[in-house]
Amino acid sequence: MRTRRSLPPTAAPFLWSDLGNALGGTIWGAQAVRRFEAELKEYFDVSHVFLVSSGKAALTLILLALKSMSTRREVLIPAYTCYSVPSAIVKAGLKITVCDVEPNGFDFHGQDLEKKVGERTLCVISNHLFGIPSRIKPLRRLCKSTGAILVEDAAQAMGGKLSGRFLGTCGDVGFFSLGRGKNLACGSGGIILTDSREIATAIKQEYIQLRSPGRMEMVGEFVQLVLTALFIHPALFWFPQRLRFLRLGETIFHKDFPITKLSAMKAAFLRDWRARLEKSNTMRAETAVLFAQRLRLSLPSEGSLPFLRLPVLVRSREERMRLLSLSREKGFGMSGMYPAPVHQIDEIRSLFREESFPSAEELSERLVTLPTHPFVTDKDKELICALLKEFTIDECRTNLPSNNPEDGFPCGFNRIARCEEGTP
Repeated sequence: MRTRRSLPPTAAPFLWSDLGNALGGTIWGAQAVRRFEAELKEYFDVSHVFLVSSGKAALTLILLALKSMSTRREVLIPAYTCYSVPSAIVKAGLKITVCDVEPNGFDFHGQDLEKKVGERTLCVISNHLFGIPSRIKPLRRLCKSTGAILVEDAAQAMGGKLSGRFLGTCGDVGFFSLGRGKNLACGSGGIILTDSREIATAIKQEYIQLRSPGRMEMVGEFVQLVLTALFIHPALFWFPQRLRFLRLGETIFHKDFPITKLSAMKAAFLRDWRARLEKSNTMRAETAVLFAQRLRLSLPSEGSLPFLRLPVLVRSREERMRLLSLSREKGFGMSGMYPAPVHQIDEIRSLFREESFPSAEELSERLVTLPTHPFVTDKDKELICALLKEFTIDECRTNLPSNNPEDGFPCGFNRIARCEEGTP
């Protein structure tokens, strides 16, 4: 059996001392949860925080709360997004409405967006995919004019900022994921943040009905953390990668999932979360900048972003498959992302009839992501860049628009494309 060093596509390393904190959490449980909540409120400068079992659980709780406040039932999302978003909408008993994304970007397509938001729209979910900020200001204006709520999906963007404000705090309500490989991770977990008293009150009505994980559940969670600490390392990642029943790298639409409060053990495990988050994000941003310099990619000019992964486009589905095959062979940690846009997810495609979202469909065929996490060494970066330069024949090009001070960051990412013969 080949045991080549293999980078995970994304990872959030932690110290063995964090596991010691986790054990302590089984003793002083409630205190650990209260401390974590208080620290989050202070750090993100928000009035209300709720801790739950996953990012999906966080979004579901938000949607159930918003549903209790209104007779509206439609939730508008980008056509290319994490499968957890539509699965949470389904679990909350609401209707999914889909808007195409910009060509070569992750943000809503402006013209399509204006047609889709109306009097039946309960909320619009903005998407900071990979940590790239969505255009929040125009979304806020549109939501305000139509009476819709703006929900920020900052699951992949914890610690990122837009015009000096933390992502997740720019809309009416936002959430983070603490899942495996996120900017800050504890195996699984979710954080809800809001400054709205009305929304917080509605969320609290749902939250108080949730149970807290019991002692045996926390033991199981602790064992999972220990195994993650061992096997997320590139020297050992080849092993879980070959266990097909773990379904690593697969994108799954969960028809049902538990919603509980975050366990005291995990809250204690995150005792030193601020230092971990800031160190991880700094390293991710530096890695993204290095890739950009070596591969001639363009990044947003307003500071560096803590990319959860660095997204690029290749020329076709076939070239994407070839690049990912080479990456797997060499253990470089490159990956695709979501294999289909929302309207083509098998479990819910019947909801969309003959609808088509061309830009999202193109993303699912051509997107490749580069690892940016702290396990990526300088040698890894050199080898990844060498492979990409070989693969693209000529230089890498960018399709990232310039910034607009009024709207914040335009959403976009880098395009890797073969230059045609004779192209300058």
